[in-house]
Amino acid sequence: MAEVADKQIKRLKALIQEAETNLAAASELLISLVGEDTHVASSNKEEALGKIIEGVFDGQSMVGSDSKTYPVPANYASKSKLVQGDILKLTIANDGAFLYKQIGPVARKQVVGTLKLENGHYFVEVKDRNFRVLLASVTYFKAKPGDQVSVNVPEDDSTTEWAALEAAL
Repeated sequence: MAEVADKQIKRLKALIQEAETNLAAASELLISLVGEDTHVASSNKEEALGKIIEGVFDGQSMVGSDSKTYPVPANYASKSKLVQGDILKLTIANDGAFLYKQIGPVARKQVVGTLKLENGHYFVEVKDRNFRVLLASVTYFKAKPGDQVSVNVPEDDSTTEWAALEAAL
């Protein structure tokens, strides 16, 4: 588990460094186009957006860089085919609305398994492993227990509990 967390931390650091580089380049370009008075505009824009938090998708929710857990709508996670370990950005608007965006997809692989229902939870059995899948995905694809389905999991799935349903076969 610690190895997965280390990989995620390294990925997060790389994403932050890349974002900082892109922001610096964009800021320089903006200054070259409109002059020095850009900090006022950017701070006003930030206030209008609200609070921005980045975090890691855990299969159902986002664990933010502030260590808090934020609910990710199942329909968004299902439609976007989010995979455990994906990096998300959450903007909490001033009116309280949550806006998610996937900013760092984890390396993934597609596998085929059998859909199962146990104790009210859906799983996909792949070889001798069970991966949980979101009810919203099962409903969307109209899949039933016993169906063959295709799911996405992280390439390194050694500690993965969740999969993203890709299609019912």
